[in-house]
Amino acid sequence: MGPFIHDDFLLSSDVASDLYHGFARDLPVIDYHCHLPVAEIATDHRFATITEIWLKGDHYKWRAMRTNGVPERFCTGDATDREKFEAFARTVPATLRNPLYHWTHMELKRPFGVDLLLDERTAAEVWERTNEKLAEPGFTTQGLLKQFRVATVCTTDDPVDDLAHHAELAKRPDPDTVVLPTFRPDKAGAVDDPSAWNDWVDRLEAASGLSIGSWQAFLEALDGRHAAFHAAGCRASDHGLTQVEAEDWDAAGCAAAFAALRGGGGLEAGESRRLQSALLHELALMDHARGWVQQYHLGALRNNNTRMRRELGPDTGFDSIGDFPQAESLARFLDRLDEADRLAKTVLYNLNPADNELFATMIGNFQDGTVPGKLQYGSAWWFLDQRDGMERQIGALSNLGLLSRFIGMVTDSRSFLSYSRHDYFRRLLCEILGSDVKRGLLPDDRALLGRLVEDVSFFNAKGYLGIPLGRLGRDAGSRAV
Repeated sequence: MGPFIHDDFLLSSDVASDLYHGFARDLPVIDYHCHLPVAEIATDHRFATITEIWLKGDHYKWRAMRTNGVPERFCTGDATDREKFEAFARTVPATLRNPLYHWTHMELKRPFGVDLLLDERTAAEVWERTNEKLAEPGFTTQGLLKQFRVATVCTTDDPVDDLAHHAELAKRPDPDTVVLPTFRPDKAGAVDDPSAWNDWVDRLEAASGLSIGSWQAFLEALDGRHAAFHAAGCRASDHGLTQVEAEDWDAAGCAAAFAALRGGGGLEAGESRRLQSALLHELALMDHARGWVQQYHLGALRNNNTRMRRELGPDTGFDSIGDFPQAESLARFLDRLDEADRLAKTVLYNLNPADNELFATMIGNFQDGTVPGKLQYGSAWWFLDQRDGMERQIGALSNLGLLSRFIGMVTDSRSFLSYSRHDYFRRLLCEILGSDVKRGLLPDDRALLGRLVEDVSFFNAKGYLGIPLGRLGRDAGSRAV
């Protein structure tokens, strides 16, 4: 039996294989949204074990392990790295048909060169071989980015971050990988917990050097940090929301609500929505003024398990797809900006597959001919960044928009091994096109199809984002937008 992950993995036709190997495989990666820790990039961190790089912080794996009956101490607890790895290895055979089975073996294949199927029997050998590799020069954080041909990384950063690590990275002469910040102001609108919100506003005061005693001062402080991020090379914002709020508001109401919050009081639901609506609009105006791309990740129902949140905190694997109404408020939000001709380039990410066509048609409402694909239906994310989710997102976009203008995949991950997701996406894209050719739905024109593959894999993102590329990306040439 040959290796499970082979050169034509997921590619079932000559057309798909030719498109992948001839056009997609060797292109650099622009990872325009991820959660990689910038401190680990700046220090060129070396991971002590496969557990540290593979299991620490990975809620995808923790969810599978818990479902397989693995006690929490082997996920987030005090078990040793070896014990945690062995617990995951015992779980892997139970993940058949879960995307983890593919991702696990793709990540073992590249960069570690391991073809073994991971299970209880192979765990010891995989442990030894991967840890030996992690000690080699090319397996630091920056070395791994180079191995995966990552031209640019856009991390996710809070407005109060001092960006010191980004400043250090910016000093490198002609780096292989450019690392840029992304402005993520979610905590500015997290008004349901006045105490935590006030603590964050105090940090914003320190970061901005402004006293924040009013709604106007709050906006000025945010704009100051927005400007500081711009100076640091940031060209994109990102928002993680259940849904976009777009209620009507007025300045007096916002001022009163802000004063109540700053005084430690809470807001009624309607007051919260109006303040959040005003804040999102003002932040969008900042993005437009500085020529940024704004991103909205919509639809997650977060931190559902109260007991485990008390024990472990947020973002530990107890989130799910939500079923929030999206259409009306999203249309109102975008229309309000468009009406004033102040709608920035916008990427909308959807977490509920029932809303795929909603999002794919929503972007068409506000394309204005000024920029190809000005509004983007973003790549399948979180629970949907697997084969079925990617295929359905590509299908909705193809049917209702222009796949040829899509800016492609992101990792949306905290793992330095997750660049297999870009390769996975590229293989699926080529497989979909190859299947269409086989069924007579597309012409067997390799140059025409190859250009689409190249554009979606790399060139569209390069032109759309307008961000610098590291040395790894400059050899790919250029393409007119």
